Amino acid sequence: MPDWLNDLFSKTSIAQSVIIYGLVIAIGIWMGRIKIAGISLGITWVLFAGLIFSYLGVEIDTNTEHFIKEFGLILFVYAIGLQVGPGFWASLKKNALLNNLLALAIVSTGVAITIILYSVSGNSIAVMTGVMSGSVTNTPGLAAAQAAVTDLHLSVGDKSLITLAYAVTYPLGVFGIIGSLLLLKKIFRVKIDKEQEFHRKLGVLRASRPVSVHLNLENKQLIGQPLRKLFELLKEPLVVSRMFHKGEIITPTPDLVLSENDVLLVVAAKPVIEQLKLLIGPPGTMNLKTAKDSHLISRLVVVTRAGVTHKRLGDQPELQQHDFTLTRLSRAGVEMVPHGDIFLQLGDTLKVVGTEEGVKQVTAALGNSLKKLEVPDLAPIFMGIVLGVILGSIPFHFPNMPVAVKIGMAGGPLIIALTLSRFGNLFYLNNYTTNSANLMIRELGISLFLASVGLSSGKNLSLAFADGSGWAWIGMGVIITVVPLLLVGYIARKYLRKTFFEVCGLLSGASTDPPALAFATKLTGSDIPSITYATVYPLTMILRIVAAQLLILLLL
Repeated sequence: MPDWLNDLFSKTSIAQSVIIYGLVIAIGIWMGRIKIAGISLGITWVLFAGLIFSYLGVEIDTNTEHFIKEFGLILFVYAIGLQVGPGFWASLKKNALLNNLLALAIVSTGVAITIILYSVSGNSIAVMTGVMSGSVTNTPGLAAAQAAVTDLHLSVGDKSLITLAYAVTYPLGVFGIIGSLLLLKKIFRVKIDKEQEFHRKLGVLRASRPVSVHLNLENKQLIGQPLRKLFELLKEPLVVSRMFHKGEIITPTPDLVLSENDVLLVVAAKPVIEQLKLLIGPPGTMNLKTAKDSHLISRLVVVTRAGVTHKRLGDQPELQQHDFTLTRLSRAGVEMVPHGDIFLQLGDTLKVVGTEEGVKQVTAALGNSLKKLEVPDLAPIFMGIVLGVILGSIPFHFPNMPVAVKIGMAGGPLIIALTLSRFGNLFYLNNYTTNSANLMIRELGISLFLASVGLSSGKNLSLAFADGSGWAWIGMGVIITVVPLLLVGYIARKYLRKTFFEVCGLLSGASTDPPALAFATKLTGSDIPSITYATVYPLTMILRIVAAQLLILLLL
């Protein structure tokens, strides 16, 4: 082998670090495509590849490894925050409160079991936190634990043992979650076809997703009143997208005076429709969407002009014209009824109904230039990262605590990303990224982080099993994985009347485990688990990060 090539691989340098990281990540991703019983550990194989390289004696510059690990973590959690942010704020609504309380119960039970096992096992709380993070397949929790160990200035060995505990418990964590779903299915004798039929009759997950209905105006008290009277009486978001009024089909304004024999095409959340039938009148047979004499059209328009994202929808005159109506708004997979108090965000998709001229006006106002969205604006993203690092570095002092508490590089960027995903437009920080761009940032970040923790910990791999500790960690990890899921899953199904499909999404989301969600979706043949998963995932992610850090800070 030429000297230059030998030096490239054996001598510490930037080039050597790039090559080693490239090999670890590439090999880990290729190995992640291997499936056992139809299940893959995916990106986690990058961690195992890093452990193997380190165990075989591969070393890289410590400063380089530390920077790449922290920067990879920041990219990962920030991208996660941007992705789940809209769903997180939606999950705080009342209709998702019970699901999030159940997820909180799962996290709390797991933490309680971890504390009990810590008190009887003789392991340090740092190692037990690694066991807990691996058993619930939560990588940001691992990062938070390592950050807490760094803040307390503990030895490097403690950090490597956290990683090893995480690594040996993670695989059975994935299979434990899936096994819990199958065990609950058997306990309750669930028949998938009957469950699917039940959901078809129930409607999609008892959701508040907007639906449309034609209603004949028969309420005498509304005749002669302006349309805005209907909005005032109901006090729930709704849209009258079309109306048959005095012989023609129009898009009505709030000042339009209602007349006898009017037919209203109303868009509202499903639970609101029954109230509307009582308030307006019974469903009609006229279909205003397909009427031949209608001159109205409907289009989907994407918000790509930043200028409309900084004000309330109701405060923008160009979006309050007479010749069109905004009937539905889709954001990050969540569909809602647009209303005056909402702030639009880049990437929102609005359904517009109106005359051809009116639709052209609103299209110009909203932008609808998909090419603009394909080019990410990196400045707000990096500004958000800066704010996240600052927030994560703020020390919080509590009585009887040996050191100040910091939410760290895992918590700070996540909280800022969640906040900016909802309120960033108010400060001209549009953090919109396409799904593909977000996925690229997220996968790159987690790959760099996992490769780093593997390369820094593998040299101690033999220690994990030399004295039997590794097997003990695995046993405790199975308990931490299975007991909270079976306990809360049983309560949710037996006493709270959650369907099995909802329970599958709840348990997968409370474990922040995409492989388990993929399995649940395939098992049920439905996207209902995904809906519940998205409801509880954001809050659970925050709870897992905070719990991992507080365990070390409070009990060490």
